[in-house]
Amino acid sequence: MALTVTPLDNAGAEVSGFDINEPISDEMKAELKSLWYEHAILLFRNQDIDPDKQIEFSRIFGPLEMHPLKVNTDEKNPELFVLENGGEMDKFNTAFYKGEEIVGRLDWHMDLHYTARPNHGALLRAVVVAKEDGMTGFGDLAKAYDALDEETKELIAKLEVAYSFSMQRRHMRYVDLDGYEPGPGSPKKPTDIGFPDFADAVYPMVVTHPVSGRKVLEIVEQFLDRVITPQQHGLSNDESIELLERLVAHTRKPEFTYFHEWRDGDMVLWDNWRAMHCTTGTKPGIKRLINRTTIEGDITLGRVLTAE
Repeated sequence: MALTVTPLDNAGAEVSGFDINEPISDEMKAELKSLWYEHAILLFRNQDIDPDKQIEFSRIFGPLEMHPLKVNTDEKNPELFVLENGGEMDKFNTAFYKGEEIVGRLDWHMDLHYTARPNHGALLRAVVVAKEDGMTGFGDLAKAYDALDEETKELIAKLEVAYSFSMQRRHMRYVDLDGYEPGPGSPKKPTDIGFPDFADAVYPMVVTHPVSGRKVLEIVEQFLDRVITPQQHGLSNDESIELLERLVAHTRKPEFTYFHEWRDGDMVLWDNWRAMHCTTGTKPGIKRLINRTTIEGDITLGRVLTAE
């Protein structure tokens, strides 16, 4: 059985030609893993599976990581992290964007980026598809790096950038805050929803992917805070801020991003060491349910900042 690979718009690929419920040979597993590293984002359609099959399939790509918040995990299948709109958690996830009330919108980010040890990847499976909205966006940061001019590549090769964890979106320096207002239940500090207060994490501005060797632009807007000691590299504070603004705008360009409109039976796998993602959110009362499995990150790509 041969796999069919069809490029998606701008980033990633759709892979078809197999049934996840049938035995998958070692050769096909190796091919799937190779395609994952080649494209970073893989879409699988029309896969009618149960949680056990999702967990089994996810393990092709590496050991799975449990989520630390048990309230968001499935009791029967603790490897599953349940992402739900239209439930009791909406009160914490509702905000206003230019006067419109939206549940569960997330800016561009990489999971666990704020820990300096992001997970390797994740697989999302649509359980309940939102009647409207509820898209997930993916951005290829290796493509974004490749598209930079040589002068910028030379500059950022010697720079480090810090990420500072915050629960309040209005305190994030590089997200688009135009027309944004937090909802009345928006958490004000990490402990409000059971999170620790993470120390800042620092990354090289260009990270070499541990498996593929691709250069990855390590810039995502969520929690992005500052360039470390820019003056040591000939940049003023103002110039370092302008650089980050320019790079964030660069990562958002359509030619590096793909927005997935979910259908029943869809699964999307992405490489969190290379791709960023976001969600558009839904209107209040719209039901959306996604089961997620997470592939463990066994390599520390950044460092926790203890002194500066």
